Amino acid sequence: MSDVCDAARAEDLLDWYDRHARALPWRVGPRARAEGVRPDPYRVWLSEIMLQQTTVPAVKPYFEAFTARWPTVADLAAAEDADVMAAWAGLGYYARARNLLKCARAVARDHEGIFPDSYEGLLALPGIGPYTAGAVAAIAFDRAATVVDGNVERVMARLHDEHTPLPQAKPILTEMAAALTPEARPGDYAQAVMDLGATICTPRNPACGLCPWRGACAAWEAGTMEKAPKKRKPTRFGIAYLARRVDGAWLLERRPDKGLLGGMLGWPGSEWGDAPQEAPPIDAEWKTLPGEARHTFTHFHLRLTVKTALVPMDRPASRGDFIELSDFRPADLPTVMRKAFDLARGS
Repeated sequence: MSDVCDAARAEDLLDWYDRHARALPWRVGPRARAEGVRPDPYRVWLSEIMLQQTTVPAVKPYFEAFTARWPTVADLAAAEDADVMAAWAGLGYYARARNLLKCARAVARDHEGIFPDSYEGLLALPGIGPYTAGAVAAIAFDRAATVVDGNVERVMARLHDEHTPLPQAKPILTEMAAALTPEARPGDYAQAVMDLGATICTPRNPACGLCPWRGACAAWEAGTMEKAPKKRKPTRFGIAYLARRVDGAWLLERRPDKGLLGGMLGWPGSEWGDAPQEAPPIDAEWKTLPGEARHTFTHFHLRLTVKTALVPMDRPASRGDFIELSDFRPADLPTVMRKAFDLARGS
């Protein structure tokens, strides 16, 4: 009986998706798919990497710029690291950009530019974890892989009125999602359940009256649809030091490969913590600018005090290197570093 119910639920959701699927630049919609148009695995994979910890509206312009500049995985594999990192600036978590290149080069080198069409083959590629492997297998190749992101977890938790907290609930919710994944149209189904969580079964004020699963939803029956408010993000503080040499060169340093903004050029600065700690990279008369460079990462808010100084040609720096003015492109800096530069430029 349970299998029959699960099949009926999947069919109800697919009927809803056929009418209400979001139009996304990386998606082949249900009508085109029914007419035989197949998704491009490269575009599916690229979108899934970009969408990690990032919203659909934020990703759209980046995806369109990437695919215009590097339309195939072979094009991306041949790109310069610095160009890709610069194009990624603003999407955050730069380790994803480095893994993007590693994966593209592995596909180009080891698979003749063709993505493996199985979950196991995709999982073996660098930078691809279980979620991404499942998403690409389902969406690009119509494999009956279970795809569980934050939206799907929320939908499953409400559908079954499951209140075990995350991350302990992940195996439970994944098992629930697997039971519902159909053999027919699994790619459309994977996108349908994600769309349901993104547009109807939202974290707050879900539109239950429009939900195709309302009649089967245990949380609707129990009146427990509302999710608890998100945990408040902490605020961290730091200092960004913008040193300019008298010939116009700027002092920049490359951040360590691991961690936030890993491998990116930026202004030398202090550690980010509960209070800003002085850590000037060069001996100078530093001027503290009014205001702050503020930026929000996934897990915390950052507030940077910005200090500037003009230094002579022969003064050595303890960290970083001077970049000639002709080689300095503010647009290549991560967003938070650009905010610091904009604050200095406007002072």
